[in-house]
Order: sequence, then structure tokens, then C-alpha cells
Amino acid sequence: MFVATTHDYLLIFTSRGRAFRLKVHEVPEVGRTARGSALVNLLALDANEKLRTVIPITSLDRPGYLVMATRNGTVKRIQLSAINTARKAGIRCITLDEGDDLICVRETDGEQKILIATHDGFAVCFDESDVRPMGRDAMGVRGIRLREGDYVVGAARAKPGQEVLSITERGYGKRTSVEEYRITNRGGIGIKNYMVTDKTGPVVGIKVVDGSEDLLLMTQSGI
Repeated sequence: MFVATTHDYLLIFTSRGRAFRLKVHEVPEVGRTARGSALVNLLALDANEKLRTVIPITSLDRPGYLVMATRNGTVKRIQLSAINTARKAGIRCITLDEGDDLICVRETDGEQKILIATHDGFAVCFDESDVRPMGRDAMGVRGIRLREGDYVVGAARAKPGQEVLSITERGYGKRTSVEEYRITNRGGIGIKNYMVTDKTGPVVGIKVVDGSEDLLLMTQSGI
């Protein structure tokens, strides 16, 4: 959930590693019960290309970084100004291996701790500075070494005093203090984040929260 003014932009990132910049006023304003407009009418999306992250921003012409994480465990850091473009077709912000997808993007100030979590309940936490800034066409570096059959489901900025909220396929969830995730070098196999069982199911998503937020969960069937 975010609030944006008519002067703001939306940075929209897709599963294929592309970034779009959309002015907020270009999104049609409709009533509460209206369906809205399909983003395919606003963005030049390819077939099967999915939205992954939307970041509201006032200006791209300022210091800052974007940290990206992919399904196969790759992580990449890029300067915010590197995607300052108004191209309707969007621009590529990461080169992906075949079969890999961009999972999420987080805006940072260059001094954050980055936590990456996986489907089978593992996580790694490392200093953002372990990943040097790269150009738009770079592929990135290994963020977490995945066990066989595992894949990344999310990444977040691990801020002190906050908690990691993990949600599983069968609707279970828990909060764990950020301080319980020791800082390691990127590229390791990580530590146990969630004790996955047949009852809970694997992890489907994570967020770093401070406990004051409301939680809204939606199933694949729209409930």
C-alpha cells in the first residue's frame, strides 16, 4: 500500500527483468467498485510477463540504489539513476538466465542489510555493500546458494528492530526478529527461516514489518 501525488512516478518491474516508468496520472481514476484498466493497456508487456514490484518515487535523478533478487538466487544492485528513462517499451534492468525470473526489487540507500528467503524455508542475510553496483545489462552475482529443488520467494531490507513475517502455502505465518538472522557473506546456503512441514506447506512470501501494519492475505482463487 502506498500514497502518491500527481507529481509522482511508479517504477514497475516485471518477471522478465524489465523496468517501466509510469506517471501516476496516467493510471485512470475510477469508482470504488470499478474493475480498473488492464496494465497491458498502459505497459508494453510480453506474453506471460508478470508484474513483480511497484515502487512509488518522486524523482529518479537522485542518489540511491535498487537491489534485485531472482528465483534462482541471483542478486544485483544498480544505481537508481541508471533507469531514468521514459521509453514506453521499458528498459532491461537485469539479464536473466534461461528459466530464471526476477522475483522482487527493493529501493535502498547503499547501507542496508538484505535478506533473501526461499520456498523450502531457508534465508541468508548480508550487507548490501557485498554487491557492487552494476550496469543495466549485467546478470548480477550469487546471493544465496540454493539446495536442490529450492527457489527464492522474496527479499527485503532487514532493518534493526523489525521482524521477518513469513507466510506458507497452507496459510500459516510467523514473525521472527531481524536480529536472529546473523549477517553472513552473500552466496552462502543460509540458515533455517521456517520449519516447513506437511501441515504448514512451503514458504510463499516474506515481508519485513514493524508490527504496526495490517495484514491482507489473498488465495489463488481470489478469496
